[in-house]
Amino acid sequence: MNPVHDHTVLDMPIDELFDQFNKLRVLIIGDVMLDSYVWGRVERISPEAPVPVVTVDRREWRLGGAGNVLLNVQALGAEAIICSIIGTDKPGDQLEQELCDRGLSCNGLIRSKARITTIKERIIAGSQQVVRVDTETDRYITADERTQLIAKAKELILTCHVVIFEDYDKGVLSKEAIGEITDFANQQGVPTVVDPKKRNFLSYQNTTLFKPNLKELREGLKVDFDVDNPAELQAVVDELKQTLNLKGALITLSERGAFIDYNGEQLKIPAHIRKIADVSGAGDTVISIAACCVALKQSPHIIASLSNLGGGLVCESVGVVPIDKAQLKREAKASL
Repeated sequence: MNPVHDHTVLDMPIDELFDQFNKLRVLIIGDVMLDSYVWGRVERISPEAPVPVVTVDRREWRLGGAGNVLLNVQALGAEAIICSIIGTDKPGDQLEQELCDRGLSCNGLIRSKARITTIKERIIAGSQQVVRVDTETDRYITADERTQLIAKAKELILTCHVVIFEDYDKGVLSKEAIGEITDFANQQGVPTVVDPKKRNFLSYQNTTLFKPNLKELREGLKVDFDVDNPAELQAVVDELKQTLNLKGALITLSERGAFIDYNGEQLKIPAHIRKIADVSGAGDTVISIAACCVALKQSPHIIASLSNLGGGLVCESVGVVPIDKAQLKREAKASL
């Protein structure tokens, strides 16, 4: 087992913690997709229908879904490895190219003739998004594909320090795959950190740290409660931990900050006052930082505070952008 697992580290100095990020290998399992941006201008309305005609100036491809978690983990200095299933189509080729261009491994990608690669295409005129076109399937992968995914995940877990389940309900992750991969990771002493969606919410049994947002928590457990009442919030988190047999839960509460219940500690972390430009991708930053901190056996305070800080920082940028490690480090040294 890698040295990171061999001893318990608690709240090392920020400089040392950020240096240790560089030694981590992080496995991200889930729905990786392509984001396509088409920028143009509108100068007329179509004669065919009352819709604007966008004259295209430029196009750009980006990694989306679990791909943004890859980019955040990489930005922290860790090695980020994707394990997912995509199509053998041209968008799948483009996705592989995007990974290669960013120095990310394609070793954990499985290509399937029976599946299409997810694309989320945004048409933008000036600064206004005109329409989004999604090309995707949300059906579960086949039994044979699931067998391949599990085998590949197990192979990669042996060399990784933490697993992130990045679930977008597109069908790569299922109850069976989640259960078998989690059991294997637990046997190897590799922590599992979860960014859940609705469909598989109750399938993440026995995981290390479960990170829903407030809406996902309410919908996943089918409960309503007063989030501003500490006793009610704690009771719901207790129910979540008991239902899924979790070691810990990190609940992101947007403008209310975050709440963590992990290793016998319960903490509410206030939000940092920010000039919010765009909340897109903030959850991806939070899960990336939290997972790296869990891998390094940091305290609940550091896990929640640093990931909450990072989530707030990326909200100051327009669009989905990975965390700036140097800026995060500066702010962490000033405030944590």
